Amino acid sequence: MKTKFTITVLFLLAISLNSYAQKDVSAKSAEAKKEIKETNNKINKYFTSAYAYAIFPSIGKGGLGVGGATGNGTIYKGGAIVGDCKMSQLTIGLQAGGQSYSEVIFFQDKAAYDRFTGNNFEFSAQATAVAVTAGASFDVGYRDGILVFTHAKGGLMYEASVGGQKFKTTMR
Repeated sequence: MKTKFTITVLFLLAISLNSYAQKDVSAKSAEAKKEIKETNNKINKYFTSAYAYAIFPSIGKGGLGVGGATGNGTIYKGGAIVGDCKMSQLTIGLQAGGQSYSEVIFFQDKAAYDRFTGNNFEFSAQATAVAVTAGASFDVGYRDGILVFTHAKGGLMYEASVGGQKFKTTMR
């Protein structure tokens, strides 16, 4: 048990140190956007109708009892890049494994966008997110001006945990 705990702590430390600094991942964000659109073209309506959106091309997540995730992203408004962002997450509960995924957060209006870019934005790690899969129906609505889509990239994780995601933004 002590070995598993040590491995988990080292894994979380490695994730934290690797992405502590906010990085420009705009090229990877563009690739992720293209891949997500190709997986299911029904998501295109959100890219064109949202006030703004943030794309996290690769979020690494792992845990064993205690878990964490982190990733850097790009903020778009009117289709143009306007900033960079970083997501960090901490969870506690029944969880084991690791995974990598992309995440897109759509902002329905200026108020939701301003909350996100104001560096005080956070929500539950288990907040409702729609998985982008081939052929899936996207008859979903915004909740508090926010809509989250995730796209699995790889890994395996079992989880029944509580925690939260925190975001930090830097405008260009």
